[in-house]
Amino acid sequence: MSIHYLNKNILFNKDIFWITVITIFSIIFAMIYLLSNGSTFTTVALILLTLTVILTFYRLTWGLYLFVGLVLLFDQFPPRGYGITIIGVEYFLNLKSLNLFKNIEFAVINPLELHLILIILAWIFIFINKKNLYLQKIPNSLAFILLFSWLTISLIYGLSRGGDFLPALWELRALFYMAFMILITPQIIQSKKDLINLIWIIIIALTIKALIGVVRLVRLGFDFGGRTELTNHEDPLFFVSLMILLLNFVLFKYKSSQKTFLYFIFPLIFIVFFFSQRRAAYAAFFLGIIAFLFIIQKDQLKLLLKYLIPFFIVFSIYTTIFWNSTGTIAIPAQLVKASITEPKSPSDLRFYSNLYRKIENYNLAQTVLKSPIIGIGFGKKYDQPIPLVHIPFPLQEYIPHNEIFWIMVKSGTIGFFLFFLFFNSYILQTSNLYKKINDPYLKSICSMTIIAIIGQIVVSFYDLQLTYYRNMIFLGTLLGLLPTIQNITTPKSK
Repeated sequence: MSIHYLNKNILFNKDIFWITVITIFSIIFAMIYLLSNGSTFTTVALILLTLTVILTFYRLTWGLYLFVGLVLLFDQFPPRGYGITIIGVEYFLNLKSLNLFKNIEFAVINPLELHLILIILAWIFIFINKKNLYLQKIPNSLAFILLFSWLTISLIYGLSRGGDFLPALWELRALFYMAFMILITPQIIQSKKDLINLIWIIIIALTIKALIGVVRLVRLGFDFGGRTELTNHEDPLFFVSLMILLLNFVLFKYKSSQKTFLYFIFPLIFIVFFFSQRRAAYAAFFLGIIAFLFIIQKDQLKLLLKYLIPFFIVFSIYTTIFWNSTGTIAIPAQLVKASITEPKSPSDLRFYSNLYRKIENYNLAQTVLKSPIIGIGFGKKYDQPIPLVHIPFPLQEYIPHNEIFWIMVKSGTIGFFLFFLFFNSYILQTSNLYKKINDPYLKSICSMTIIAIIGQIVVSFYDLQLTYYRNMIFLGTLLGLLPTIQNITTPKSK
């Protein structure tokens, strides 16, 4: 009787505990709903935030998977011309945009940053409480420290000379997201299983984006109707990484569920990439393939050429046939044409796009002359001796399309040198690791990382993709996997 009574008491106490917890949370969420003037979004967001905190502290790798997945799945900037886009734009917006925080001046932090801070705090908590974890060093640490120290100095310099804080914040956020991902990823992803799971998250998130693009393409009847994109500007660049990953698996004759899955979704990815109308992504793809030819070994090169030569023959025939066509099927051919020829007719929309960029580059060059060594600093507007046509971009006077020149304008020759020192050192380090390791999966990730770096630099000459959050987080994640791959191939002695 006493044991039965004791068990009944324990059951009763557990019931009371969970009833109390549910009641407290219900009251809290009800108060949030009232304080936010009935904002369902704010209430649901805070519920999801609570679940995210629990998940992250329960298993840190799951927290990182969720973070990377959300970043790749959501739209920082909704594709233009579509009434409905995937939910998640608010993930990248400052909290001031929400009713609950609109009167709080310093609420310039966004949910993405809160999520990243949560992961860092969870890692610190676990690191302190578990002795079996160790602090993972990152490669190229000197180049890393020099670049981000100089960017910080350029920020302080710009603000001290009358620069605006909010534009400076928008300018540098993405680059520092990349820095945080380089630092935190190897601390969390420390085994091959973790690495494979992370790549699965990347594949699944980008597959969903490709499906969205295909659905839009079909709904439009393959007629864009003046639209210039299917998904986000940055998605085609991510698709290049998946295509390179699949190409590696094929060349290495590597059998895995990821290879099989990529085979099935390749048509979707390629169709969306093909019809993305992003000249910069096309350039990144072709230059990435050229770089890839220098990475692989002779046997793999022969096998690759068996695939590439027929492809280029077919593509050359296609381009020749549709060189002067204006139909939807000719869009990629016209993008190739626009990339290698100069539009001469004002009736061609790309005529004005190219002209805008030329004027922008001239203005950047004139601004560099003012301070060629240290730059003008972040938060400062670049000069416009030739005024630019107004475009619907609030940071038009701070951030140009050519963000490689932008680096020199804002941080000078010193920052420009450190920028390329940083990325070139990662290309060199990853290339050396690629040659040393034998595991085909790890070699494939190294190859994908090299091409991702090259692709990012290429698109940054044409578009605003050093300041896009998703780009820098994706690239930072891949760069952060380098020490993980090193440790998997050469385990630390206990």
